[in-house]
Amino acid sequence: MKRRTVVMGLTAAAAAPAVGFAASARAATRTSAKSADTSLVFDPDDYTELTTSITDADGTAHEVVYHFHKVASYVADPVDTTYQSLNVSVPVTIDGTAVDASGAPIVFVIGVGGYMPSSVSGNTGIGGAGFGGGTSRGQLALAAGYVVVEAGARGRSLVDSSGVYYGTAPAAIVDLKAAVRYVKYNKGRIPGNVNRIVTSGTSAGGALSSLLGASGDSPLYDSHLAELGAADASDAVFAVGAWCPITDLEHADMAYEWCYGTLPLRSGSLADQTLSAELSSAYGDHLTSLKLTAKGFGRLTARNLDAYLVRTHLEPSATKYLAALSDADRETYLTANTSIAWSDGKASFSWADFLAHQGTRSKDVPAFDDFDLSTPETNLFGTGTTAARHFTLFSLQHEEGGSARLAEDIPAKLNMMNPMYHLVEDVNDKRSKHWWIRDGALDSATSLSVVGNLHARLKNLGDDVSTSYYWDAGHGADEDPGEFIAWIARVSGHKGPVAK
Repeated sequence: MKRRTVVMGLTAAAAAPAVGFAASARAATRTSAKSADTSLVFDPDDYTELTTSITDADGTAHEVVYHFHKVASYVADPVDTTYQSLNVSVPVTIDGTAVDASGAPIVFVIGVGGYMPSSVSGNTGIGGAGFGGGTSRGQLALAAGYVVVEAGARGRSLVDSSGVYYGTAPAAIVDLKAAVRYVKYNKGRIPGNVNRIVTSGTSAGGALSSLLGASGDSPLYDSHLAELGAADASDAVFAVGAWCPITDLEHADMAYEWCYGTLPLRSGSLADQTLSAELSSAYGDHLTSLKLTAKGFGRLTARNLDAYLVRTHLEPSATKYLAALSDADRETYLTANTSIAWSDGKASFSWADFLAHQGTRSKDVPAFDDFDLSTPETNLFGTGTTAARHFTLFSLQHEEGGSARLAEDIPAKLNMMNPMYHLVEDVNDKRSKHWWIRDGALDSATSLSVVGNLHARLKNLGDDVSTSYYWDAGHGADEDPGEFIAWIARVSGHKGPVAK
């Protein structure tokens, strides 16, 4: 028997920068029992109706009434429902006008940071959890009339009572794929257009967002999804939003030294220059293997990648920033930053000038597969009761000798965790064709070439790519969330909230 209970109360959620969020009273809850054989069937009548005020990127407040659905698990055989669950938020009225969200885009918010576990099971309304602006994007999407899915996922630090790590690679991406499959399996039951799913994530969440877009329906994950009892549906997504993705991990140490090897650490000391030079040199061979090309540069190599990044991405970023300043403020900025030239309304500088502007690096060498197995990424590749393992030959052989070989399962896990594998080595025609990629120009959490290479490869494949570096911004920056929401409308063909 179904029951309808009216609950009066106040919901609350943290606001991200530029987006005010104030929850207000009013909730109507419906519950219904679900039998085991319908565990993957979404119940559209099981929701809490909430009212909230969301201030958009332009500073306008909107009253949004929405249905908040909690799904106990998106797989039939969950390992841990605390993480393998999702929430669905569906707008009902916006500023007093009833809306029909049945054909709206679905924004798939990924709250993962640092490849750590992410849970939405305790949320009582949209925006209860998130990372690096992900919650803000979800709120903005809801106010625009989109359906919002917030999915949890297992992460690298989870350990069971026997000391076994059960959230290491590839658990997070498998979980998120299962969540996408759940949404698509429930076409017609979950409101929204399941053929217009747009992912959103930052840092490790940005890497996973990119990976969802690149690896749609790849058979590499089939056995893992089957073990969880994932829904029999596609896990391909329509479009990707990725902010400062920490990805391409097997080459990340090389990329970092190529980018920042000559810069001092924030302590003022230099990283080991011999190790840095070895890794930087190896990066040249990797770039050659990618066979990337860019307009005006031809084949990208270690000799012209710096110029490509400067001309294609960094100078336009600085130009946009400086052009938005008043004449007086621009003059003050340029006086304090003499490595940047300004002429005819455009910024210009060399790669060496940019590094001088950057000033320091935030990670030692190796930056990701460090020798003492203390980085998050070495934990990501842990297994069983082993908390962390080397995932590059460089670090493994440095510690164990030149004859050491990576564990047998590592190469396959690297492929499952790297979007570039699905874009270069095994080109996936089920990938997303629309990409929104952002990074901070002063983000030294990973090499700036990671986003640059991803952009170049997607362009080479003919995909629609919007890439931008935020000038003088660091890791996790999101300076144009409103533009992201508008971009979703453009690429999806959505005309805005449809009145009922």
